[in-house]
Amino acid sequence: MSLKGKHIGFGLTGSHCTYDAVVPQIEELVQLGAKVTPFVSHTVTSTNTRFGDGEDWVSKIVEITGNEAVDSIVKAEPFGPRTPLDCMVIAPITGNSISKFANAMTDSPVLMGAKATLRNEKPVVLGISTNDGLGLNGTNILRLMSTKNIYFIPFGQDDPVKKPNSLVARMTSLTETIENAMNGKQYQPVLVERYLD
Repeated sequence: MSLKGKHIGFGLTGSHCTYDAVVPQIEELVQLGAKVTPFVSHTVTSTNTRFGDGEDWVSKIVEITGNEAVDSIVKAEPFGPRTPLDCMVIAPITGNSISKFANAMTDSPVLMGAKATLRNEKPVVLGISTNDGLGLNGTNILRLMSTKNIYFIPFGQDDPVKKPNSLVARMTSLTETIENAMNGKQYQPVLVERYLD
């Protein structure tokens, strides 16, 4: 499936160490002709870490996509009724946002964009990055995996020795995951040996 002309929402939550892996995927979507609208959580915009300043990351993504960042729930809500997306991506999605999404808590622009997309029966693609994927958040991940119109970028343990509960998506599989999701299919295999990447 061609992504040319497709409108894709791209949400980022607060896994700052993962942005370097995500930005090239946003660039690829734009190069493939998709219209990409960035959605950012409050944590992304307001937090500065050793991986960079939040505002700088947002500015970079706005420059790549050519579209203003959706940074409030008010701005996100119209993407249901008035400006429907063909697909909503959340990558990275943290354990905190996974927990909220799995339990229908819509308290950020990113989660509102996902809720609006599901309302329209369109796919939501998740690229997880969480230190407790095989811990308390395991039940939330499985709940989302069994939910209609939710798909996962293949993921696995990124450091099974030092962080045995940590799961991270293989972000380089994003485009294939979107293409499959828009055809109603989960890109396989969804469980990969991520630590070997």
